[in-house]
Amino acid sequence: MKRILVTRPSAQANDFAMKLRASGFDPIFFPVIEIRPMENNIALERAWSKLECYDWIVFTSVNAVTVVFDQFENRTLPRVAAIGPKTAEALQTLGITPDFVPEEYVAESILPGLGDLRGRWVLLPRAEIARQALPDAIVAAGGVAHEISVYKTLPVQPDSDGLAALKSGVDWITFTSPSTVQNFVETLRRQDMDPFQLAGKPKIACIGPITERAALEEGFDVNAVAEKYTTDGLIDALCNASVLEE
Repeated sequence: MKRILVTRPSAQANDFAMKLRASGFDPIFFPVIEIRPMENNIALERAWSKLECYDWIVFTSVNAVTVVFDQFENRTLPRVAAIGPKTAEALQTLGITPDFVPEEYVAESILPGLGDLRGRWVLLPRAEIARQALPDAIVAAGGVAHEISVYKTLPVQPDSDGLAALKSGVDWITFTSPSTVQNFVETLRRQDMDPFQLAGKPKIACIGPITERAALEEGFDVNAVAEKYTTDGLIDALCNASVLEE
């Protein structure tokens, strides 16, 4: 049974691990980041009190949905766009049906679905450190991108069992965001371990091309990339790669 290292935050790892087990893998928990809401977020409070000023609100992650609606009631919203089925599902559990979900689960692909943006305001509740492709595209289209940081990703103390598994050898390491890549590297270096020379020479699997790019930039060889940019797609990629190895 192949051992799969799961680096995503603990709160999001259980469902992924359960599906890995159902697919015949042995998941090893090794979270390298945690999600923490921004405190005293006055900017978000002001934006939420003036939602009528916005034509769209775009959610680019489940984390953003969770943080925003943990703080605020679901009042009358402008049109809502969601990147990816998991983000759309998180909204739907709150009774919000997204007006647009792009077929490709990356920020750039959402722009065509927003229509004519000239002079229109778009609210973007996002991570503290986020890619600028979407706000830049909105501005290029004549719109106003109002970015508000609603959460940040922080490194965590390494899990002792996961660290022991890495030292004894795992088969695959999975990355589900650029921040998991970067914090994995930093976490291992703090443990005086070389993230590129690990026992068993584990292969690398990424949830999509943006995470793949981050892994390549750090110096990893990437062996599998999900065609559908979800954890289900990542499991499919692992299954396909495992079949090719047999």
